[in-house]
Amino acid sequence: MTCTLFGIPNCDTVKKARVWLDQRGVAHAFHDYKKAGVDRTRLESWVAEHGWATVLNRAGTTFRALPDAEKADLDGAKAVSLMLAQPSMIKRPMLDLGRRTLVGFKPDLYAAAFSQSPQPSTSTSGRS
Repeated sequence: MTCTLFGIPNCDTVKKARVWLDQRGVAHAFHDYKKAGVDRTRLESWVAEHGWATVLNRAGTTFRALPDAEKADLDGAKAVSLMLAQPSMIKRPMLDLGRRTLVGFKPDLYAAAFSQSPQPSTSTSGRS
């Protein structure tokens, strides 16, 4: 399975995700959305899947530097417009697995997403 990791190359969390994928031999493409942008359809699908409050990086310096008027009365449409105008406001990384996406980097969630073997059973058969 080839996936696409969306982010900004100098972001520490993106770097950790890239190292994690590389160390496990996970084939992936990298999309720098600060340089290449992101299309509205993809961004809207992320917002539909996770909610705008999850996809919009309100903790980052780009969002915090916005005038209060631009931060007021946020909703999905306004958040998408802000993120299209300034992709560094998109939470990162975004990992597109094809049928779903993961927001941010959490090693246990990445491991679960790429797990190909069934989980071991914890039940006992009662046989000796």
